[in-house]
Amino acid sequence: MLPRTGLAAVSAALLAMNRRLEVREVLQTITTSARELLDAEYAALGVPDDHGGFAQFVVAGVSDDRWRAIGPLPRQHGILAAMLRDASPQRLADVRRDPRFEGWPDAHPELADFIGMPIADGEEVLGALFLANKRCERPGGGCGFTGEDEQLLRLLAEHAAIALTNARLYERSRELTIAGERARIAHELHDAVSQKLFSLRLTAQAATALVGRDPDRAREELRRVAGLAAEAADELRAAVVELRPAALEEDGLVAALRSQVQVLDRAHSARVVLDSEGVRALPAAQEEALLRVAQEALHNALRHSGARRVAVSLARRGTGAVLRVADDGSGFDPSAVRRAGRRLGLVSMRDRADGVGGTLRVESEPGRGTVIEMEVPGG
Repeated sequence: MLPRTGLAAVSAALLAMNRRLEVREVLQTITTSARELLDAEYAALGVPDDHGGFAQFVVAGVSDDRWRAIGPLPRQHGILAAMLRDASPQRLADVRRDPRFEGWPDAHPELADFIGMPIADGEEVLGALFLANKRCERPGGGCGFTGEDEQLLRLLAEHAAIALTNARLYERSRELTIAGERARIAHELHDAVSQKLFSLRLTAQAATALVGRDPDRAREELRRVAGLAAEAADELRAAVVELRPAALEEDGLVAALRSQVQVLDRAHSARVVLDSEGVRALPAAQEEALLRVAQEALHNALRHSGARRVAVSLARRGTGAVLRVADDGSGFDPSAVRRAGRRLGLVSMRDRADGVGGTLRVESEPGRGTVIEMEVPGG
């Protein structure tokens, strides 16, 4: 029978794991939870690749500077290889005295007592947890990790397998959704721009035929050509905004927003500016939702409102963030949202906010511009 303190700790660890949806976040939460659960100085979790190394390797208890100094991800050798090959727990009094031990880089912390636990889904080993240096007294020597620790870690690993599998399925689902959305946008782009270009060609041909015998009508047709060309350019700009990779994982939300704003500021006559203050990294789902709502709000302001200035701001609020997109355009009547909602993308914006536990507020009035504000919680 597990002690109540152990059950409470496992329960807290499981809740933390199940709040995460991104694979990287789940891996880090598993590692941190295992370290706290067993009161170890160091913890790590390795996910194998197919080439004798690790596809992912996360640590807890090691500073960023030391982790960088350690160097490349470890290969699957020694005790690490045994963990992934045999899929059986390992509990050692001193990992350095094990015959499978093959050393570590100079910057690597000194490890002594060690416990390892595979994370498996049936026959497939998804990864392995490694913990070292139990924080406890050892008056008689031996391993600080106990049989009870092994039991707790086994329970955690079983649930970690579920959390990791769910996270992988979630990411795959997102990839399929994004691929489908990109295909839809490409199809709409093809239809819309093709129609505009076809009309443009016919109108230009008509203008050419009228130049000699009816200059006034020719000028009118040429004005139509200019209008159709502008519409086609707008369609292309809108599609580029939707198809543009967000690069959130590499650059972060603020950098992605800044890049978006700079592109739109150059592409449109309206002034588009960004102000950000104290924003820290958020879970990937929240950052993506904020970026997509910003894109939709910017699209509305630049295409439908006739705004001369659009101001985007992103600020920290508690552990979360608040996005605000304000324009000085024509505005609209929010009470007519049933008519305007879908045309302006308000329905999809609200769905994105709801999907990450956030809120969306819309303020507008005919002739007084529009403010879109979205707040999301942190992780």
